[in-house]
Amino acid sequence: MTFVLTTARRPSIFENGTLTGMICMTAAMLLLPIGDTLSKLLTGYLSAVEVTAARLLAQGCCLFPLAFFMRHRLRGPMFSPIVALSGGLVMVTLTSLIWAFSVMPIATVIAIFFAEPLILTALVGPLLGERVGLRRMIAVLVGLLGVLIIIRPGGGIGLVAFLPLLAALCYAVNMIVLRKASGSRSSLTVQCGATFYACLGMIALSLGLNATGQLQPAFVDLPLWAWGVVLASGALAAISFILIAEAFRQAEAGMLAPFQYLEIIGATAAGYLVFADFPDDLTWIGIAIILSSGLYVFWREHVPANRGNLRPRRRRTRRIRSR
Repeated sequence: MTFVLTTARRPSIFENGTLTGMICMTAAMLLLPIGDTLSKLLTGYLSAVEVTAARLLAQGCCLFPLAFFMRHRLRGPMFSPIVALSGGLVMVTLTSLIWAFSVMPIATVIAIFFAEPLILTALVGPLLGERVGLRRMIAVLVGLLGVLIIIRPGGGIGLVAFLPLLAALCYAVNMIVLRKASGSRSSLTVQCGATFYACLGMIALSLGLNATGQLQPAFVDLPLWAWGVVLASGALAAISFILIAEAFRQAEAGMLAPFQYLEIIGATAAGYLVFADFPDDLTWIGIAIILSSGLYVFWREHVPANRGNLRPRRRRTRRIRSR
């Protein structure tokens, strides 16, 4: 699952750019579960840390050549502390997701991860000073209740179910970091820089765990076909990002938001076809609650009367009125 913050251009569904954006978003949301399925396959041979490192390195190998051909869209400094912070958050997000994939059905992981827009809505107030209405905050709480229904602490999946929730939290924070960084950089610049820093971080983490004996490299025993899976997972991640970036460049975010939930459909289909995993009834109830809450938040944020409420708060000076 990937969201790119950018400026909306065309509000009409009948304009060619908007249609192109919808097609790009649909394609990306159908490709992402395939990449997740490949990552889950790799966890049968590698640890979550190794899979994350391999996927990020493969993503970089595919993304940087694409960025070279799209270099006219590179704008602003690629290497800076704020981009490095984004790379660190990408590390935690992807490692948590892949670790969760290794022990949970893909659809369940993605469903919990879709609490990210709700967490982001809750964070923009204290971190960005943006106003969020009471109805949207209630929707956030209802959505988190759906997460708890899926997790069922003490009697359900277990503590490992909090991994995708950690990934959602880190991803939401990363969205705020990207919003800060996008003022002087293009989304492609940030993505390339964050991928570079994330690769360095995962290499350092892998070497550190190996030096302390907590990680035994398993790449030497990796079947030949698995190397193709590594490259394919990285390529799908890179292509998906390009498609999402193009979608948000062409169309308004509010029109694209519902298409992001196609990822859950794709994840459910991939999990069933490849691993024979299918969510149980309570998980479906939780998924329905999360999706409904997320769509409601998106809808409330794009109601014209509410857009003004997203502006940062300003201090007001009180005037003493004489009676």
